[in-house]
Amino acid sequence: MTARAKTEDAGCARYTYRLRLPATARRALEAEWDRCRWIWNECVAKSKQTHQRAKATGEKLTCGPAQLDKTLTEARRATPWLAEGSSVPQQQLIRDFGKSRAKALKDIKDRLPMRQRAGMPRWKKKREARPTLNYTRRGFRLKDGCLHLAGGIVVRPVWSRQLPKPPSSVRVYQDSVGHWWASFVVPAVTEQLPTTGRVIGIDWGVRETATTTSDDHDLPHAQHGKTVAQKLACYQRMMARRKPPKGQAASKGYREAKRQTAKLHQKVARQRQDTARKWAKTVVRDHDKMAVEDFRPKFLAKTTMARKAADAAISATKRALVEMGRKHGRDIRLVHPAHTTMDCAQCGARTKHALPLSERTYACTACGAVSPRDKNSARVMLVRAGLNPAGADGVRADGPPARSQPEPGIPRR
Repeated sequence: MTARAKTEDAGCARYTYRLRLPATARRALEAEWDRCRWIWNECVAKSKQTHQRAKATGEKLTCGPAQLDKTLTEARRATPWLAEGSSVPQQQLIRDFGKSRAKALKDIKDRLPMRQRAGMPRWKKKREARPTLNYTRRGFRLKDGCLHLAGGIVVRPVWSRQLPKPPSSVRVYQDSVGHWWASFVVPAVTEQLPTTGRVIGIDWGVRETATTTSDDHDLPHAQHGKTVAQKLACYQRMMARRKPPKGQAASKGYREAKRQTAKLHQKVARQRQDTARKWAKTVVRDHDKMAVEDFRPKFLAKTTMARKAADAAISATKRALVEMGRKHGRDIRLVHPAHTTMDCAQCGARTKHALPLSERTYACTACGAVSPRDKNSARVMLVRAGLNPAGADGVRADGPPARSQPEPGIPRR
């Protein structure tokens, strides 16, 4: 797939297309990136100098985009090599630097722990930093199927599908494998689907990536990462053997092994994305309303299930479902996951202790209902979201919900 759509926020979306670059355009983009990388490093040096001067003199000095823009104007006037490139990506790079520095300073001011802080902008090294060029509306245009960038650079995207609306900006970048992409930001367009009158509850897990109230829409664990684990370990051992000493340039063999490793990681990521988007499209097409567990699997990285949980790609699947639902105008309701495995979907009673993961069947001691643990949790999602569980069985969800108010202590979204 050469085009990918990703929702940026409620008002815009990002469409990404593969670029086929001739040698001339490739050299021009690399030269443009060399200038931008030099500007970024100059901004880092300027920021450090300002900080040291403010620390020594006690003055309140700033190093924001306004001051850096003046420095860029002077540098372009004094340096012909810098003036040969377009000013649009150079100015956008300064904006990005300003945002990165402001975020780092805010985290320091808020006294966040070191592991949670955004680091200050660092140097971009020639062999490590990958090209990324941002163009605003005045820096590019689309004509005759080609993308014309400021500075006389012309590239041809692989138009796997048409853009829904004229783009407001574009980002041209190179990935870890060496492929070039053009990512357009366009206003989001809602494509309404026919109503079905059905609802669905979705519970995330590790044994199965998604368990739903409908047996036909369960998402089994695809195990894409496990399939390529042996080959990935081989490339990683090659990298370990060829890793250069600190301070020395990497050899050609090390760079090739690193490229093969990145290529394998990219293949797995695309497989996970493809599986998630196909499943999300099926769920959104067949249901009007969805109660989705607002699950954050970050804590699983510290457990014995870390590898399998990472291979399940729960966050990517959840994000694909939410984006697909917003794109087609469906009602997506995120439900807090607290105590969802302890509540009974039939009567609302809660067990007195948390169920161990080895116990896969939920048996309610109050009403005697017995059901698979994940299926019960999926139906709890419907109840907490205020949806009628009868709609999950093919009956129109027009009646009142089974439980309109959540129990005390259970947050509701």
